[in-house]
Amino acid sequence: MIYFAPEAAERYVALGLDGQMGYFASRSAPMGPVGVEVVIATFFNFNPDLVGSAIPVAWEKATCGEILEARLAGADMALRRVLGDAAGSPEMARAAELARIAAEAASERPEGRPLFAGHSKLPWPSEPHLVLWQAQALLREYRGDGHVAILTGAGLTGIEALVLHAATGEVPAEALRVTRSWSHEQWNEGVEAVRSRGWLSAGEELSLSEAGRAHRQQVEDATDHLALHPYAALGDERCSELRALARPFSRTIVSAGMLFGAPRSG
Repeated sequence: MIYFAPEAAERYVALGLDGQMGYFASRSAPMGPVGVEVVIATFFNFNPDLVGSAIPVAWEKATCGEILEARLAGADMALRRVLGDAAGSPEMARAAELARIAAEAASERPEGRPLFAGHSKLPWPSEPHLVLWQAQALLREYRGDGHVAILTGAGLTGIEALVLHAATGEVPAEALRVTRSWSHEQWNEGVEAVRSRGWLSAGEELSLSEAGRAHRQQVEDATDHLALHPYAALGDERCSELRALARPFSRTIVSAGMLFGAPRSG
């Protein structure tokens, strides 16, 4: 939710980080003021020119510490606004406790996960709703880094991975193309590259072939396998408990429209 919350965007703008600069800077800041090549590599499916418009200029406008303070303050304000009294509830405290156990278990295996590794060194906040938010951010980056590893192992570029995602029908192709700043020409080249592997059905409509569905499932299964460690450490019973506790919070956030203001995340 942090990549869509207006409270966060307002704080980035106050630091001089306009537009998508706030997104790229706030998500990569845990790694330190890295060069544009590192952000291009770790964010994977964004047009490098878009990343280059934000990094390293962002580091000239604000320090990583200032950016991370703005991000945490934005998360705090947004979650309090949307969740209300639930932000301080016993259910929130227990969910935060369980999610932190999983996130700290993930920190035992940072190898090959640069975005996660950066986030894993951030200090833990004290408020339960922020502990839960930080824990899920860690678990997201843990899975995301593994997903990129699987995709690159399959020989896919960032734009080709987006084409495959669009072909599932889960997200409109135009939304993925525009938010990642790929031109129509670049997108069409990506489509043809995926089609040449036999992963797209015949015809103008972008959809997966049988081989494409099988490949996509293999990628998702392999990604899930790489992401298993923190949840195995939590155990089946506590995973089920965490899911039951957190689901009402996530539903409230989605119902509030917080995830649809400015889709950007990778």
